[in-house]
Amino acid sequence: MSDDHTHVQEFFGARAAGWDRRFPDDDPAYAAAVAELGLREGGRVLDAGCGTGRALPALRAAVGPSGVVLGADLTPEMLREAARAGRDRDGTLLLTDVAALPLRSSSLDAVFAAGLIAHLPHPAEDLREIRRVVRPGGVLALFHPIGRAALAARQGRELTPDDLRAEPNLRALLTAAGWRMTSYVDEDTRFLALAVRDA
Repeated sequence: MSDDHTHVQEFFGARAAGWDRRFPDDDPAYAAAVAELGLREGGRVLDAGCGTGRALPALRAAVGPSGVVLGADLTPEMLREAARAGRDRDGTLLLTDVAALPLRSSSLDAVFAAGLIAHLPHPAEDLREIRRVVRPGGVLALFHPIGRAALAARQGRELTPDDLRAEPNLRALLTAAGWRMTSYVDEDTRFLALAVRDA
């Protein structure tokens, strides 16, 4: 395991037990972002970097009982919290790295990724791996329940032009990874970039 992965696991592992209590009001933002994926009954979707599984109930509601919902995370403690909250009833939990997903190519309709991109050690490569498992025409949602400026303020840092989620930087990154960005919203109350996998 790389040092990057160890750092991510240590950071989130230490915070997993209280994670949902720290951000108790985010569920409506998750549901609204999931709605923008345009999922249909029977669809197949992955929550990449699912953490405590907060998006899983909305994803399950979107694809219905005949759909497939997967939640993948690198941190065992986060997945344990997801199960403790009963969210394993809404999707299958996978302890795995999004850089090497144990899924068939073109097997998913969509991927939802909340807060993931800032924690990817190799964003372009990792977004290419996510692209691999999505069918042509499938959708990727990069989401955060607060915007870039609000998140920077919460973390006590300033936004800089090299911020990965700044619109020009993110667009270039997604294009290099085989995605076409179709929508970009960065407001105080949410960050959501949608991209489509071209053929």
